[in-house]
Amino acid sequence: MQARRVKVTRHGQTTLPKEFRDALGVREGSEVLVQLEGESIRIRPLPRLEDLAGSLSRYGRYSEWVKDLEREEEEEE
Repeated sequence: MQARRVKVTRHGQTTLPKEFRDALGVREGSEVLVQLEGESIRIRPLPRLEDLAGSLSRYGRYSEWVKDLEREEEEEE
């Protein structure tokens, strides 16, 4: 998928292009992780709690998963 140019509002908001949202399953109410990497901004979708229900719930709680993810990213720095 090619890079897209988007505008940032005076409040620091922007819109993720629809094809990006669709490809990553990001929808209204979704949460994303925003990380500064050098001179770049990395945006990664976080799974919703209901997406982790069922067969995936045996792998841990959502809050623990987020803490693990944040800890891994701190270690990468």
